This record gives sequence, structure tokens and C-alpha cells, in this order.
Amino acid sequence: MPLEILLPMVILGIAGITVLLHLLGLSRPVLLANQSAARAAWLDEFPDDPPDRITLSQDHRAALIQTVQGVGVVWPMGADTTARYLIDAQITLTAKGLRIDLPDYTAPRINLTLDTAEADLWPTLLEHPA
Repeated sequence: MPLEILLPMVILGIAGITVLLHLLGLSRPVLLANQSAARAAWLDEFPDDPPDRITLSQDHRAALIQTVQGVGVVWPMGADTTARYLIDAQITLTAKGLRIDLPDYTAPRINLTLDTAEADLWPTLLEHPA
């Protein structure tokens, strides 16, 4: 097939799939509906370390997880969730919530949108887990 035909077909095909996914609502970031959803998201990443305590953000876009192994966070990454332990994390208060810098090349920085009360509370929970 000539390149003049193949290239537009590929571009239009990718654009069409993108528009279709967006119209079907599959491009929205996932929300953690409740603590059970946050627990399930954590256990997807760390099945051998069940949560002892879960603090869900008010907008349901993040959860602070406390386990026997340490403290971690669950947050959306596109239409799925991911989770990381916060070992050796640097926590910085920002205008929109918290920035968490991790010594992890797969997720070096996490920007969490939290309200003012949550942004003040979460670093305290990280320092003194219950």
C-alpha cells in the first residue's frame, strides 16, 4: 500500500480510537469509591501486605495506606490506580495539596490534590502512623 494512503489511515485510526474512548468515558481518571476500593487497589500492587488503616481523600483521588511494612499511597494513573510505599519520601506542601518525591524512578514524584485540612493532616500521619 502506498505511504500516501497508509499514513492518513493510521493517523485517522488512532485519532478515531482516542475520540471513541473519550466519548465512552474511558479517559477519565479513576476514583476510589470507598475504603474497600482503596484496599483493593493497594492489594493489587502489594498482595502480601494488607492495609491496617486507610485514609481516603475527600475527592476520592488518593488514599493514604498504613500497613505493618510502612506507610504508602494509592492514586490514579489514568484509568487505573497505582500504589507506592513512602519510604524515604520527601513531602512538600503545595498550593494544591502535597508533592511527594520518592527515590523510585518508576514514580519519582506524586502530586496529590488535597484540601487544606488534608494537606495539613497527611504529613502528620506519615510521621506518626497510628
